[in-house]
Amino acid sequence: MEKNVKKNTAMAKVQCLAGVILAFSVIAAVLITSFEIAMYSDFSVYQKEYEKYDVLSELDMTMEDAMYVTHEMMAYLRGDRDTLSVMTTVEGEEQDFFNEQDRFHMAEVRDLFIGGLNIRTGACIAAVLCLIFLLATRADIRKIIPRSYHAALGISAAAAALIGIAAVIDFNALFVQFHHIFFDNDLWLFDPATDYMIRMLPEGLFYDFVIRIGVIFLGILAVLLVFSLIPGYLSKKKKSD
Repeated sequence: MEKNVKKNTAMAKVQCLAGVILAFSVIAAVLITSFEIAMYSDFSVYQKEYEKYDVLSELDMTMEDAMYVTHEMMAYLRGDRDTLSVMTTVEGEEQDFFNEQDRFHMAEVRDLFIGGLNIRTGACIAAVLCLIFLLATRADIRKIIPRSYHAALGISAAAAALIGIAAVIDFNALFVQFHHIFFDNDLWLFDPATDYMIRMLPEGLFYDFVIRIGVIFLGILAVLLVFSLIPGYLSKKKKSD
């Protein structure tokens, strides 16, 4: 009898752990998907940003050419093209929009982005395996998954709030710290006088995209929160009936 109690307790703990891993895996996948949606779902956002920060005047190029460069650059970051070399008209001359420093830094950015996509794949696999385990061990998923998600959501929302506050207070400091964490060189520092890419991508544009990513991320998490509350609501309704 005592052995069965200990066995059931141990299994319950493992099931709870599986639920937590599942929840954090889903949230990680949602975060990376939010980046992808923000960056790739609607390229008109880039056009609005270019107009907002008057980058065409800084570059002396047409919107059509700027958007062509943008599409090619984003295709490169996703791994859809091998090299970052785009011939276009800038400052009245037909030339490659990107220089060697651009190519080096953007290659590192592409590695981060593709790495993120790989992490998302791994997170999805982990979530599926945890769900299979919970189903195979006949866990009460109507309780375990919502509770695990609520705990993971609380931690994730707190982290997102801290980053959001830091961005509002001093986005430049946050932007610089991000680069110090993810890059082991200073080739992300560009000179607007000689580099076209930094003129096309001012810091304000990155700030706007961080906000856009945050809104999408929190929006999806909120939708998942609503779904996680449904089992509890139905259970209470069934008891009241």
